[in-house]
Amino acid sequence: MKGILTVLPDGHYEVKSFATDLTRNNVAVYGVFIGTHTGPGGPVPPTGLAPALTMSMSCSLEGDKIVHMTKIWHAGLAMKELGWA
Repeated sequence: MKGILTVLPDGHYEVKSFATDLTRNNVAVYGVFIGTHTGPGGPVPPTGLAPALTMSMSCSLEGDKIVHMTKIWHAGLAMKELGWA
């Protein structure tokens, strides 16, 4: 995700829900990523589009380290809303 901030320089997350499962050492996050395609480096010149892309993430922890992360989002819809597909 770090590289996407070149293409969407105002990109940021809005966390809508955050939950912890201490028994299983997991956290779950639901949020929205918002960013405007104004920067260079995308598959097409900047479109100026700024979709709100929903995502969910689950992280497994060992101590204070993330050992596994699953991110769920609709990549095809994201490409379409950014004007890339």
